[in-house]
Amino acid sequence: MTVKTTVTWNAMLAGYSRKPGKLTEAQKLFDQIPEKDTVSYNIMLAGYVQNSDMETVWSFFNSIPSKDIASWNTMISGFAQKGAMAKARELFLAMPEKNSVTWSAMISGYVECGALELAEEFFEFAAVKSVVAWTAMINGYMKFGKIEKAERLFKEMPVKNLVTWNAMIAGYVENCRAEDGLKIFRIMLRYGIRPNHSSLSSVLLGCSELSALQLGKQVHQLVCKSSLRDDTTACTSLISMYCKCGVLDDAWKLFLETKSKDIVSWNAMISGYAQHGAGEKALHLFEEMRGEGIKPDWITFVAVLLACNHAGLVDIGVRYFDSMVKDYGVEPRPDHYTCMVDLLGRAGKLVEAVDLIKKMPFKPHSAIFGTLLGACRIHKNLELAEFAAQNLLNLDPQSAAGYVQLANVYAATNKWDHVARVRRSMKDNKVVKTPGYSWIEIKNTVHEFRSGDRVHPELASIHEKLNELEKKMKLAGYVPDLESALHDVGEEQKEQLLLWHSEKLAIAFGLIAVPYGTPIRVFKNLRVCGDCHRAIKYISAIERREIIVRDTVRFHHFMGGCCSCGDYW
Repeated sequence: MTVKTTVTWNAMLAGYSRKPGKLTEAQKLFDQIPEKDTVSYNIMLAGYVQNSDMETVWSFFNSIPSKDIASWNTMISGFAQKGAMAKARELFLAMPEKNSVTWSAMISGYVECGALELAEEFFEFAAVKSVVAWTAMINGYMKFGKIEKAERLFKEMPVKNLVTWNAMIAGYVENCRAEDGLKIFRIMLRYGIRPNHSSLSSVLLGCSELSALQLGKQVHQLVCKSSLRDDTTACTSLISMYCKCGVLDDAWKLFLETKSKDIVSWNAMISGYAQHGAGEKALHLFEEMRGEGIKPDWITFVAVLLACNHAGLVDIGVRYFDSMVKDYGVEPRPDHYTCMVDLLGRAGKLVEAVDLIKKMPFKPHSAIFGTLLGACRIHKNLELAEFAAQNLLNLDPQSAAGYVQLANVYAATNKWDHVARVRRSMKDNKVVKTPGYSWIEIKNTVHEFRSGDRVHPELASIHEKLNELEKKMKLAGYVPDLESALHDVGEEQKEQLLLWHSEKLAIAFGLIAVPYGTPIRVFKNLRVCGDCHRAIKYISAIERREIIVRDTVRFHHFMGGCCSCGDYW
């Protein structure tokens, strides 16, 4: 160029200052500008904020001959992004003139560093509230579980943008209210607002939690029609959704179609196979990933150990655990130790599991002892069960699972006085057991069942179907597993309680409502009990149906009287 104006120099400077690692080149260019204006200084200041320490930034800010509102805002935003809110506030108070960007930077900064009360204070006094400030407050309320306050702000907002809608959707999903998240997503679509990757990721996570396969498929169609169809993150979210909704074939097909797979894509598919009990496929995929030159991370090894766990591959699991640090430089985390304790415990190697807990390089967390307690229940080891329960309840006195698992061990050995003592202890400590429930999605409607359900409109037909099934099962050799009925009552009453377990009610409804040839997919908020597992095997053979049950640990695919877990869960 023969003639360069300050605008020309600033355009070049902006390019260099925004690019990570180009700060030195930006500095050289800045020094060459013949007539620097305030914009030149502000561009360079933003470059320092992104690529340097705040002491250097502060020094440069003080050298600006004529600071405008953008200079002050850049500084405040810089300190806020780095969590230095005391310094940001000091600048805010010294600033001669403030605009909506200034207030938004302070509010967002306080939200990010967890000072919600201060964020509220600034929001209340803000002379101008931008959509950014409103959205930051919604994010803050959702982050701290103050959902009603977030809802109130959302309703009051004069203008909403896509980021605001995303904040509400993600907030609901993260606060275990996925159903509300999916509802607000549908409202957003009705307003004609096009979702982006962030919206779709949150919705797919919600679909996974609720196992809302039909909506998940509709989101898949939205992705295919948008610019996100080749986006790796969007494809990975879909793979994860299909895995968690029990449709492994569609997940695998999508995995193969994903053009650019990253470590998260591989982890999603390996984890999917692991949760469905396809341990050998998961391990084969892990080796294939290594062959592609992709280095496994700590999440990969959680999936690999889970695969070994669910397939009962104890020696292979131990080998992978030992190779994590040695071959891959991945330090074991509590999640890996939990997997190993589960792997050893399920295989009956309870003493080895306890030794591993004692050798852990950090203090065991409650899940480790919860896992050990579960293994003690399977193998009816009272002594170690009491050891695990004591440690679990010391770490988490309100753990309903700890009390229930211990009661299970006592019930399995007919120590009903001990069961009563555990229940009294729960009552004294005001610990409430999470009620078991199961759900099934039919024609976009989710039907939920509690054990002994009395409210479903089709209950009469469901009980009729269960009574018919019970007769056929007993003729085929089914004997109710009375150990799974944790009440000291007569055998007949125990059988009745078992017959009305939530997963059996949901499956019976599925047999009535789901067309023949379509798999019945049932989801449960607790682990499937021993009796239900045995009964569902019989039902799958009698009815000649594929029944897929997801509990809190894994998927069970029942077909022809067998389960994919090989009775190892």
